[in-house]
Amino acid sequence: MTKTALALLYDEGLENAYDVRLKLTKEVLTIQKQDVVCIGGAPPGANHRTVTLRRQPVGGLGLSIKGGAEHGVPVVISKIFKDQAADQTEMLFIGDAVLQVNGINVENATHEEVVHLLRNAGDVVTITVEYLREAPSFLKLPLGSPGPSSDHSSRASSPLFDSGLHLNGHCSHTAPSSPSSPIANEPKYEKRWLDTLSVPLSMARISRYKAGTEKLRSSALEVLALDGASTGALQFSTAQDCADWLRAISTNINELTLQHMKMANKCCSPCDQVVHMGWVNERLQGADNNPQNFRSKFLALRGSSFYIFSAPPVSTLDWGRAERAYNLCEVLFKVHKFWLSDNYWLQANLYLGLQDLDCEDPRSYCFSVLASHGKSHIFSVELGNELAVWEKAFQRATFMEVQRTGSKTYLCSWQGEMLCFTVDFALGFTCFDSKTKNVLWRFKFSQLKGSSDDGKTRVKLLFQNPDTKQIETKELEFQDLTAVLHCIHSFIAAKVASLDPAFMDSQSVARRYMCSS
Repeated sequence: MTKTALALLYDEGLENAYDVRLKLTKEVLTIQKQDVVCIGGAPPGANHRTVTLRRQPVGGLGLSIKGGAEHGVPVVISKIFKDQAADQTEMLFIGDAVLQVNGINVENATHEEVVHLLRNAGDVVTITVEYLREAPSFLKLPLGSPGPSSDHSSRASSPLFDSGLHLNGHCSHTAPSSPSSPIANEPKYEKRWLDTLSVPLSMARISRYKAGTEKLRSSALEVLALDGASTGALQFSTAQDCADWLRAISTNINELTLQHMKMANKCCSPCDQVVHMGWVNERLQGADNNPQNFRSKFLALRGSSFYIFSAPPVSTLDWGRAERAYNLCEVLFKVHKFWLSDNYWLQANLYLGLQDLDCEDPRSYCFSVLASHGKSHIFSVELGNELAVWEKAFQRATFMEVQRTGSKTYLCSWQGEMLCFTVDFALGFTCFDSKTKNVLWRFKFSQLKGSSDDGKTRVKLLFQNPDTKQIETKELEFQDLTAVLHCIHSFIAAKVASLDPAFMDSQSVARRYMCSS
């Protein structure tokens, strides 16, 4: 299904905007601009059209103009009045820039000079025009049918002012002139929307921020393709229109990404499947004083690892070029909760992407990934449903990796003795001597009642003895305590999910097991 809409293409360098039409298909977002094309007859060599107008006693030249050199814009035709002189030529269009009047160049003329020249050009006026494809939006040229007549005086200092040349000019006769009908062998022209840029959506990303800054664009977005093509800033008339297009483009990008994943997984072993991947924005480290300092990253959950890329992996070799790669059993995913009122229906709609949050903080949909040695990453996504997808994808990928791995063993020590600590999906927790392999103690997941740690190397695990019902404290030291705690969390969450697959929030249960005492 094709989706179309009118928008403004904002030129951030020139600080100007132009009318464009958007055409969204499943695989491509196309930017269209209006142009005048020859549909019959022999087209002239240049893009210029020279048209002869015969001034009418009633209606004059039948057009209005805007702009002028004093405003830094060309003089353009802003209105064409139906069945009057300009309309009868079938060769003039709203948006045509006036280049010459009776052979006199007016490209650098002021508004008043062009008005004076046209009104005093006699009954037969020859004008040379060229369609202005990128007419500045502040001229407010209509994109549809001609508008109503204007009776304003030509004395105006604003480029928005219409000087109506449909009134009687200085005619040399009182007898009516013949109509300005087109000559049979002259070319025929028509205004059409033409494709000017096509942005492929496969692996594309969307940004609502001004390039090179962290300034949020108002009701605007930009689509950037994998090959570097960019739509530029697309400005919509309302925030709701912008949100609708953001969702529509995101949906198409996600569907293409899913297709790419399915094709890639056909060539991968069952233990190396891609579970989910996509674009996010990562908060830069050390940006505490500027919480909006984010950069685009591409994340992937594949096999046993969580990957962070600067660009999507499109070949087998690219998977070895990740900026970071972490074992899924040793990372912790956490959604950042944002404050809302007690409107739980609103919260549900936001989370499902059915409604967007309207607040000053644009980074409303954030999550953290806590890794080993205290390393952490903070990411944001554009829509609430994307946040939900990432959470479910992390849960699924971690669950699959725990089941594949079965167990993880870490070296540890206590009171000078070297020990091994194993987290096993079937057996629970086991501690044994690293040399003799003698088991010192073993507990099930359900027997873990709490834990506490010093934030460095030492952890206390609180287990309930099944016979005495007393709490037993086991204290251990690890070189990478964070990785061990995250591993315990992942195994407990996977265990809970395996016992009750319908239970959606196994992560919260795991956090309860791991709460500090």
